[in-house]
Amino acid sequence: MKHPGFFERAGPFSLRAVADATGSEIGGSADPNLKLKNVLPLDDAGEGDLSFTDNPKYLPLLAETAASACIIAPKYVRRVPKETASLVMADPYRGFAKALTLFYPDSLRSKTASAWLKDTATTDRLCHIHPSAVLEPDVVIEPGAIVGPEAHIGRGTTIAASAVIGYRVHIGRDCYVGPNASVTHALIGNRVGLHAGVAVGQDGFGFAMGKQGHAKVPQIGRVVIQDDVEIGANSTVDRGALRDTMIGEGTKIDNLVQIGHNVVIGRHCIIVAQTGISGSSELGDLVALGGQVGVIGHVKIGAGAQIAATSNVRGDVPAGARWGGTPAKPVRLWFRELTVLRQLAENKDLKVNEG
Repeated sequence: MKHPGFFERAGPFSLRAVADATGSEIGGSADPNLKLKNVLPLDDAGEGDLSFTDNPKYLPLLAETAASACIIAPKYVRRVPKETASLVMADPYRGFAKALTLFYPDSLRSKTASAWLKDTATTDRLCHIHPSAVLEPDVVIEPGAIVGPEAHIGRGTTIAASAVIGYRVHIGRDCYVGPNASVTHALIGNRVGLHAGVAVGQDGFGFAMGKQGHAKVPQIGRVVIQDDVEIGANSTVDRGALRDTMIGEGTKIDNLVQIGHNVVIGRHCIIVAQTGISGSSELGDLVALGGQVGVIGHVKIGAGAQIAATSNVRGDVPAGARWGGTPAKPVRLWFRELTVLRQLAENKDLKVNEG
């Protein structure tokens, strides 16, 4: 069954309406009456879809996109396929934010059960299960927990006290959602454990920055967590902006880990406490990140790679590599640097200006 998504889509809108809403100019001889029905990434967009790019890294995808229209900076207009209409502006990311707000006007506020609770006439404050929610047999809902509209919870799953399961969330069988956890905008597989205080599906940190202020970019994606994943206490997993944030089966995530929007984590990865993974980064299968590792956005860490604790990953890491340091580099080079620095520091004949 195709999931209906979490946000209601408005439109369709004409190319002229989108141009007016985003503050962009229609390029060339494009038809201003062209109808656009959705906003999608370059590689997923088709007829009737709007996309955008402002990053040269994605120009190859731009060349192959089937989108009907694309928000684009002037310097990249010539790279847009002739079948795709151009919406030209100096800040395409800000235009993208405005376009998402146009197509998904309710997406700036997360969907939870709170709106229903305000409207319900129930007087039993220990039972907050919406009538449209579907609970399979042997589901345990502890006191104070909230299960929102159209949620689906599989057989044998426990929702602990004061946890919140949001609108249209799907949770598989034999899962555990710990106390005070929050799960919104998410599809979760079987045998998944979310410990106390975990937050899944909240806004990604997306802002189109500018001198006139920082425009919030709606986050209309989901979080998809596959089978046998475990996430430690007080860790956070942001939902995607357009595409999904993904966590592959069998991956184990420690406490106090931050996973940004659009991150893709492969199968059977290990991510240790206080690690932060910035938006749109990708980890292959069996990747291991030590404690307090920082990963910048839009980088790829190949399958089987290992990153030493407290390292800072600023570029792509090959499959099977072992890296460490700040910035992270192959461990042989990192150890040689540390050895040279120690030898210099221990050199009593080396005159150092300590003043």
